[in-house]
Amino acid sequence: MTLAHLATPETPLDDPALVLAAARASQREADAAEVRVLQAAVEWCALHPAESLAESASWATMQGFGDQPVGLAGDGAPLVTEFAVVELAAALGKSLDAGRAYLSEALELRYRLPKVWAKVTGGDLPAWKARTIARKTLPLPKAGARFVDTHVAQFVASISPAALGRLVDEALVRFDPDEAERIRFERTEARHVTVQTRQVSFDGHVDVWATLDLADALDLEDALAKGADRLAALGSKEVEGSRRATALGDMARRQLVLEFDTDPKPMVVHVHQHPDGSLDQVVRVENVRGFVLTGQLAEWCTRAAKMTIKPVIDLAERIHVEAYEVPDRLSEQTRLRDHHCVFPWCTRPAFQHSKVDDDHATPYRNGGPTATENIGPLCRRHHRAKTHGGWRHSSPSPGSYHWTSPSGVTYTVDHHGTVDHDTDPSEH
Repeated sequence: MTLAHLATPETPLDDPALVLAAARASQREADAAEVRVLQAAVEWCALHPAESLAESASWATMQGFGDQPVGLAGDGAPLVTEFAVVELAAALGKSLDAGRAYLSEALELRYRLPKVWAKVTGGDLPAWKARTIARKTLPLPKAGARFVDTHVAQFVASISPAALGRLVDEALVRFDPDEAERIRFERTEARHVTVQTRQVSFDGHVDVWATLDLADALDLEDALAKGADRLAALGSKEVEGSRRATALGDMARRQLVLEFDTDPKPMVVHVHQHPDGSLDQVVRVENVRGFVLTGQLAEWCTRAAKMTIKPVIDLAERIHVEAYEVPDRLSEQTRLRDHHCVFPWCTRPAFQHSKVDDDHATPYRNGGPTATENIGPLCRRHHRAKTHGGWRHSSPSPGSYHWTSPSGVTYTVDHHGTVDHDTDPSEH
């Protein structure tokens, strides 16, 4: 669809809604074409199975110089012939490495992620997003890929990259714990702090970068924030980033001991207990929207400056107060439920309290209750968009939000992510 196709005397070419409709229609056409390419790639592999090599075995093949079977996807996907990969890559205008990667994702979807594949071929999921999922699951064992496929299929169109990454990590922990532990150990060995003292700028500045354990990083972040605030209280006019840098130097000069009266920022974790009394091996870390193994939690308990372990709040309970202000218990419940800012596509973590507000979906002045079903986290930028930018939204059920943009495009947001309902603005 082009602007010329859409133009009528009643809808001139300079109509913003018309331009937006044309862009969305063109994107749908491109998505459909990519699905067809993905299907053709799978069919191409089916026409060139590794078994075909045995039927036409040659001296070159047996000596390792000719066509060879190659495994592109994870366990459970068929092998294909190497030269078939070469030919398809060239036909698609890709390098061999790019062609191999594309076929790996196609085969991963077809044979190891059947529920996601059905969404793709049914037109419910763009091929590019499906390939992103497949790329993540390639290293998983067969049971891990099946776990991701089952859990992601229902929300596959709305799941965010961060949520997908956490799901894949959880599959690795549950179905290949030895590999998860190996990766954890490798990452431990990769921790470092680098101070570029040999590359000093003309004005006397150097770069510092580091890879830290989460417990150490949270304690360092807390110390830097307090140090920056203390300098501001003492009259410093520098910007916050500059004060943080000065605070880091102060820490070094004081032999890493900060003389503050306030308690350090705690690491907050939620441990789920099964009905049989056993603890889940996955521990959720509130501060960073992530999770770790229970073994890692035990190690942190011996080193973190302050740690708070909380039971999981009943997210199904209705909390209600007869006041505008949102109490801590309600705020914590809804932020745990929603995970992130509930504006379409936003992924800002809900627990960034200084940057995320507890918003009444139906305004309190219009009768909206301060209750579980009417409170959700909105980051400051999107709170302003709701208040001043022409966006409208409602909460048809707790944790679900229906949004309408100024141009009439509608979305549904929940803790899994965003669903674009593909409303044509020209119809409004």
